[in-house]
Amino acid sequence: MTARNRPREGRPRRCFHQLLLCGIASALPLGACNSESSAETPNSASYTIRPLSGPFAFPGAVGFGAQSRGGRGGKIIEVTTLADAGEGSLRTCLEHKMPRVCVFRVAGVIRFAGRPPTIRSPYLTVAGQTAPAPGITLAHSGGPDARTPLLIKNTHDVIIRHIRVRNDRLGESRGSEDSFTIETSDNVILDHVSGSWARDEIVNGYGDNDRITISNSLFAQGIPRHDKCALLASDPKTAQRLSFIGNLCAHNGDRNPDINFPPGSCVEVFNNVLYNAQSEFAEVWQSFGGSPVAIIGNSFIGGPDTSKKAVGIALNTTGSTGKAAVYQTRNSFEGNFTPVGAEIASVAVSSPPCPLSFEPLPTAVARTRVLAEAGAWPRDSFDREMVETVRNRAGRIVTKPGIIPADAQASAMTAPPYPDIDRDGMDDRWEAKNGSNPFYPDAWADPDGDGFAHLDRFLDYLHQRVMTGGEAT
Repeated sequence: MTARNRPREGRPRRCFHQLLLCGIASALPLGACNSESSAETPNSASYTIRPLSGPFAFPGAVGFGAQSRGGRGGKIIEVTTLADAGEGSLRTCLEHKMPRVCVFRVAGVIRFAGRPPTIRSPYLTVAGQTAPAPGITLAHSGGPDARTPLLIKNTHDVIIRHIRVRNDRLGESRGSEDSFTIETSDNVILDHVSGSWARDEIVNGYGDNDRITISNSLFAQGIPRHDKCALLASDPKTAQRLSFIGNLCAHNGDRNPDINFPPGSCVEVFNNVLYNAQSEFAEVWQSFGGSPVAIIGNSFIGGPDTSKKAVGIALNTTGSTGKAAVYQTRNSFEGNFTPVGAEIASVAVSSPPCPLSFEPLPTAVARTRVLAEAGAWPRDSFDREMVETVRNRAGRIVTKPGIIPADAQASAMTAPPYPDIDRDGMDDRWEAKNGSNPFYPDAWADPDGDGFAHLDRFLDYLHQRVMTGGEAT
């Protein structure tokens, strides 16, 4: 969905040194400057951390959505077909009315022949890590019914992990063709997902969301003339809490990400790698009253399409109805563009507008981790290529969708699913080794009372396994 705000290119001030530290602490004015080399804003270390308490969505969950319940305690629903609809389809699981966990007994591309489903019922976990290699990719079929393949709307407590969305066909409603949309929903996590070729934002927050985490994901090659990585909020009426953490945005013209929230919001943009924006990287807007945001530990990297007039952290004042509050520190900037727009000085604050939900990683550590781990796993060849373009400062913004790679599609080489006699979502072999009963459905038993049931631990085991090159078998 398209917000009414539109980016504008900032006018840079030239630097006279090849290596310049652009800004000294976020409490002080940050000059707009260009540099062929890297620059980094040092750590002012003037912030408070207020960690969330459990129970957590899964081990390692971070950000304001980390307490999402998802489908914990609900029905285990097997996805046994790649068909759009019918028994065993993903659509059936997504549209189920009660708490549920979608586990996959198939792998490949699920192409929605009609309008894609909308997730409306709360308490849902989509556990893409349960699919055999090569994992799960979602796509629409183009034409009049082409809409955002993964839409979360008017609901709460939803967790999506290890799912790819590839908008590889053109529809007839560009403004409704994101890859992921979260609309007027609460307690939602998108973690380790991948999206590409959307003709609107790849990931879009719309309406009155709250407690949202978008983490460890890969969003690449939006399609011009609306090639956007992430619109974190659009048309909000109330304050929101949102964390955008550890993601890779690559080859998107602007909105890397777009930050436009009402006063009273708590917005975290931490530890992301933002590559090859054309006109703007992070955009802060004031059209909903002034965005409060902490921007910490991100890597802003110019690429072949990055204009010399591009801005790393920009303040857009068109349609302003209030004043933003921007705290930024420990961000690195590489390339011939303006790291921090001169206008940011007028809204810079000496401490984050809200206590942080966790301690961000050091910038260099975060960059290494994002390139090694972001996106849905197992990575397909497209995601691997996107990561390599960042490493090699290569790649370009594209003008039309690509083709879903063969290694993301079902074939004779697709691995079989793991054995699950009692159909409780867990591998019988893992159950036998970890105190669960492979002959009795005990997914939600929690013998040690730590808040993580057998299925929670099994899903985390699969997550770790696919991240290290193993399979869900």
